[in-house]
Amino acid sequence: MNDIVFAVLLVSGIGLLCGIGLAIAGIYMNVQTNEKAEEILKVLPGANCGACSFSGCKGYAEALASGKVKTNLCTVGGDKVAAEISAILGTKPTVSEKKIAYVLCRGSTEHTSKDYSYQGIKTCKSVSAMFGGDGECKFGCIGLGDCVKVCNYNAISVKNGVAVVKKSRCVACGLCVNSCPKRIISLITEDEKALVLCKNTDKGAITRKICTAGCIGCKLCAKVCEYEAVSFDGGLAVIDRSKCTGCGKCEEVCRLHCIVLD
Repeated sequence: MNDIVFAVLLVSGIGLLCGIGLAIAGIYMNVQTNEKAEEILKVLPGANCGACSFSGCKGYAEALASGKVKTNLCTVGGDKVAAEISAILGTKPTVSEKKIAYVLCRGSTEHTSKDYSYQGIKTCKSVSAMFGGDGECKFGCIGLGDCVKVCNYNAISVKNGVAVVKKSRCVACGLCVNSCPKRIISLITEDEKALVLCKNTDKGAITRKICTAGCIGCKLCAKVCEYEAVSFDGGLAVIDRSKCTGCGKCEEVCRLHCIVLD
């Protein structure tokens, strides 16, 4: 009988100690729920694209709740979501510039050729690591669609060897920009009127040999610009958006049509 009582007391004692231990652990290990972060998370689109520079919507929501970041970093949600977040936080809504991804290259199969036959892994990053790419132009689009693979909105396709962005689907998340080893995709704001669709900084004589759509640095665009908005990086025209008025004269004189008004 004493043995039974002892066993019951022993088991009860062990259970009591375990319960106390778990209670203490719960106090120290308890993760406090941030109600504001939870509320913000509900209004975020849940794309988890990382465009806000956080690992996902939850990380951004937590940072917002702590008051450390701007409310307009979610390009997918846009101004509507930014306004809802501001309402939750009790802050003034921040309006962001509308942007769209643009591929600054016209080097399709009609305008340029291959430098060698690549037989390795079919990704732009892998090809770029081999002598700068398999195209004669080492600045242009490789065309294997690394940008297509990372786009969650089916906004990008590859046509004739060059990536093309469908404006109506682009949310300016920036994933395509980061995926491009040639850095030829940029997020363009609405006030950027004239665009140079080329990234080749070589001298014109070299560019002319490898691509019939590349900027050759003829400087006709700079000569006709009344606002001194055009300068040159090597053989490549560069347009200063703060000076450009969108008059269109540079586009008119560009014989290779590598300057366009968006």
